[in-house]
Amino acid sequence: MNKSQDFQTWSFAIQQQMEVTLSGLLPSASQLPQRLHEAMRYAVLGGGKRVRPLLCFAAGQVVSATVERLQYAASAVELIHAYSLVHDDMPCMDDDVLRRGKPTVHVEFDEATALLAGDALQTAAFESITSHSLCNEPADQLKMVKILATASGAAGMAGGQAIDLASIGQPLSLAELENMHILKTGALIRAAVLLGSYCGDTLVTAERDKLDRFAKLMGLAFQVVDDILDVEADSATLGKTAGKDAAHDKPTYVSLLGLKQAKLRAEELETEALDCLNVFGGRAERLRQLAHFIVHRAF
Repeated sequence: MNKSQDFQTWSFAIQQQMEVTLSGLLPSASQLPQRLHEAMRYAVLGGGKRVRPLLCFAAGQVVSATVERLQYAASAVELIHAYSLVHDDMPCMDDDVLRRGKPTVHVEFDEATALLAGDALQTAAFESITSHSLCNEPADQLKMVKILATASGAAGMAGGQAIDLASIGQPLSLAELENMHILKTGALIRAAVLLGSYCGDTLVTAERDKLDRFAKLMGLAFQVVDDILDVEADSATLGKTAGKDAAHDKPTYVSLLGLKQAKLRAEELETEALDCLNVFGGRAERLRQLAHFIVHRAF
């Protein structure tokens, strides 16, 4: 990872690296059961900003981690993210037909195949994180497995989605909304940063806590901006159906705070998150650049 590269060049290189790594981890579409494997590859490859892998790689720079380790930690997070999108788009959840500018998996294939593809992607994530040596100490790799499992389950992403579904049409306070998104969106973003931080030099507890706090704040900021873009951007720009939150009467930062205050909230979260990185100096520059990208992205 060349530290002298500008952010756009660096992020593109990581995105390309992830495409190659993920393609190698996923079963071949010619291998039985072919339709399942085709759906898995369709869900993962050829799209997405790869924000979570970028965060994993950026955190890895803080601890001088190697690409060889980071690619598999980042793949594990991205495979969990991809599985969650497949399931979230299904008729029993958000019932969406567009993702990353193409038909959702259950539309392109069928609901049963989409369900199985999501299940298989989840297990592939744990294959990625357990089939390669990613840490200096085996005990730390076991911690990584637990971090990913917790972030994915009832105490993380799945639990947040359950709260989200139960909150349709219900008024939520800001604290309740943020608690939901700390789980639904934030947990996997935090996992991405923490996994990267275990792939290199050892951090003291206070340093890891700073990274965790940074990631928690950026997870919230990511969701605030998502809510803003759902209002301001169109489907072609987003690559997914715009305006669906309002159409489904879902509580969002925009519906609760209004557009102007939601934008201010995103900037406040960015400022607080950046403060957490001061202890790392120049080692955290990629994380700073990603914080700016997350808050100021246009799609």
